[in-house]
Amino acid sequence: MLNRIIISGGGTGGHIFPAVSIANEIRKRNPQAEILFVGAKGGMEMTVVPKYGYEIKPVWISGIQRQMTVKNILKNLAFPLKLTVSLFQANSIFRRFKPQLVVGVGGYASGPMGRIAGMKGIPLVLCEQNAYPGLVNKWLAKSASKILLGNEAASKYFDASKVDVTGNPIRGFEVMDKEAGAAKFGVKADKPTILSLGGSLGANPINLALKHNLDAVDEADVQLIWQCGKRYYEELKASVPAQENVKLMPFIEDMAAAYGVADLIISRAGGSTISELIALSKPSILVPAPQLAEDHQTKNAMSLSDRGAAILMPQSEAKEQLLKTAIAVLKDADKLAELNQKIAAVEKHDAAKEIVDEIEKLI
Repeated sequence: MLNRIIISGGGTGGHIFPAVSIANEIRKRNPQAEILFVGAKGGMEMTVVPKYGYEIKPVWISGIQRQMTVKNILKNLAFPLKLTVSLFQANSIFRRFKPQLVVGVGGYASGPMGRIAGMKGIPLVLCEQNAYPGLVNKWLAKSASKILLGNEAASKYFDASKVDVTGNPIRGFEVMDKEAGAAKFGVKADKPTILSLGGSLGANPINLALKHNLDAVDEADVQLIWQCGKRYYEELKASVPAQENVKLMPFIEDMAAAYGVADLIISRAGGSTISELIALSKPSILVPAPQLAEDHQTKNAMSLSDRGAAILMPQSEAKEQLLKTAIAVLKDADKLAELNQKIAAVEKHDAAKEIVDEIEKLI
């Protein structure tokens, strides 16, 4: 039975929400289970995880900065010190909590805890959300007892004997029907609706692409629900003219309503987003973030676009083409139906359940 589990990782919602879903499934099976999260000091996981009723401990770690500015070079010089300190902190957490098993969900915060688990011979399960694995999971792979993939395309990077494809756990919610979702956002249920998501932190290139062509929303008589990210909201609110057909907001808490009202979704291509689109069979235009490690979001997007289950829009083309393409798809009933049909045909997983099944086999 699962009694004492550490779940480590974070950095973005794409790591945090799957981690919470795994914890919830463990608690569902054993309400007495003790679950401890370990995250990066100052990371968004430190504020998000406690909202779901779980304790979280910090370690002092951050990622390698790939853009070579003076500020980033100074940050990278501190990385060896941070890694050393975080390993000592992880070891201290390990000795006090005495876990049966450690789950790493990706992000730099999963590195120290996974490394200590490997050194102590405690089962380590890695969850890799993306089509191209992150640096930390590649580093920990030799120590892992099991590697569970959200995207089958990542299987070629790991020892096949350790790999299973489970999909990525998604946030637990029941999607509203369009009328109820429209009422939540104060939009019309009988109008074609675009939902734009930029990931949990927002995506400025998507914001700029929408802002550049915003008049087209009214001209086409469609609606746009636009999650722009908290760090971009005030600037956009001040510079974007108010339009009845455009609902600008910093962050959407009620994703059940958002997905319910949306006929077409514009989004980044993080692993968890891809899994939500698959699970909910939602047509989308995906704009990968090319600056991320190994351009992994493009590989995520291709896992759908190559089979006609989504449209891949390179970021370099988004300013001129993104909103124009989205409106054209909404106006083309056959194209929208084709995207719906193709995404509905992609294999579905009950990922949290499958992951915890695999974890239980190791205990």
